[in-house]
Amino acid sequence: MNFIAIAKRIEKQIPYADALEVARMCTLMCGAVRDTSTLSDEKNFLEIWDEVNLRLQAATDQHVAVSEELEALTNSDPHDFSSEQIWVLVRSIKVQNQLLRLYVGDPSLEMG
Repeated sequence: MNFIAIAKRIEKQIPYADALEVARMCTLMCGAVRDTSTLSDEKNFLEIWDEVNLRLQAATDQHVAVSEELEALTNSDPHDFSSEQIWVLVRSIKVQNQLLRLYVGDPSLEMG
């Protein structure tokens, strides 16, 4: 299954989406499987669609929460960071890594 065919199926799932959102979801769907022909089967497509959406939403929620914490850190002097503030920085790195792995198609995240 090629990118255009996957995009058409995604447009059916989210007809209100713009081209960028469709391309983003195509990238995530393709990265979620070893073989894109897996997405030809309607049942597999919908299972992977649900899983990708769930992972994306979880990563997005974490990103929003960490971003707010990071924003609060910008007003602090780095020399006076507490262990809690250092932990905020570590969590933000982990969240960024998780998002990057979603988009790059980390094999440990493959579903099909």
